[in-house]
This record gives sequence, C-alpha cells and structure tokens, in this order.
Amino acid sequence: MAKSGSHKAAKNVGRYVDPHERGRITRKVEHAKDHSPHWFGWVLLDLMIFGVLVITLNYLQVLPGATSPWYLALGLVTLFAAFYLATRYR
Repeated sequence: MAKSGSHKAAKNVGRYVDPHERGRITRKVEHAKDHSPHWFGWVLLDLMIFGVLVITLNYLQVLPGATSPWYLALGLVTLFAAFYLATRYR
C-alpha cells in the first residue's frame, strides 16, 4: 500500500513549466534607431566594384605598365576596406 503522507501538491503537471516560475523571462530590448547615412552603402558598393575591376583588368593586362603587383595590392586594399565598411553598415 502506498503511504499517503506529506505529498507536495504539484502546481504543474507534465513537463511544461511556466516561464515566470522559472525566472526565464527576458524583457524586450529596443533596437538601435541609428542607421548608416544614405551614401554609406553606395561607397561600400563602389569600393567593392573598383577592387574587383582593378584586379581583373590587371590580369587582363589592360592597365598601363603591364601586370603589376601594385595593382593587385590596390585592388585588395579597396576590397578589404569595403568589407570593413560592410561590417559597420546598419
């Protein structure tokens, strides 16, 4: 026979536990209202296109001075600058 001693009355039945009882409620956080300027995205895209264009034209030997590692460096620096700006875009 089962003992009918002091059993605690279970508030919740099953696996569900109310989030308020667990203390797992997170308040809503307002999103930042600051946005990047209108020109920021255009500068970002222009730098990306310019970097790819310089590297491509360098390997096609269209730029003056034949192929040069300085053209490659210029293209890579502009691409890195564009990706840096892309991480700051809001």
